[in-house]
Amino acid sequence: MLLKQIFMCVCGLSFGFLASAGVFTVLVSVGLIPRFAGKMHVAKKIFALEEAVVLGTLTGGFCSVFYDWLNIGSALREKQVFGSSTEAFIQVGGNIFFIVFGLFAGMFVGCLALAIAEMLNSIPIFARRIGFRHGLGVAVTAAALGKLAGSLIYFAKGIFLTGQ
Repeated sequence: MLLKQIFMCVCGLSFGFLASAGVFTVLVSVGLIPRFAGKMHVAKKIFALEEAVVLGTLTGGFCSVFYDWLNIGSALREKQVFGSSTEAFIQVGGNIFFIVFGLFAGMFVGCLALAIAEMLNSIPIFARRIGFRHGLGVAVTAAALGKLAGSLIYFAKGIFLTGQ
């Protein structure tokens, strides 16, 4: 049993590192952070922007893994912190939070999509420079089939309903 848990821990950490490396590779390769710094005229504070992206990614990962710890609304509801108006406060505060979060998430995804669209022209050039002429179609097909298999398992098993 202990060996199985150690194996699962190693696999989980490895997959997490691979996923985060992929995210940061995309952000670096499209030059999103320098582009933000250029548009905001804060090139001297680019390190702070990079740290904000890393902190946001870590916070998002933490929130998606440990969502039970972030259930602030039920804790406020149980303790009746704001008296009889606790329900209204939770609803208004939650709506404000989601509006602000949605605004920033939408801006980030929009900027990322535009940066990736501009970068699509450089992928064939990069593939030629590194000598990756043959097998590119096989690599793309393998990645697509892997994504297809993962999504079929995800939806066929109903993992999206239970998280298990």
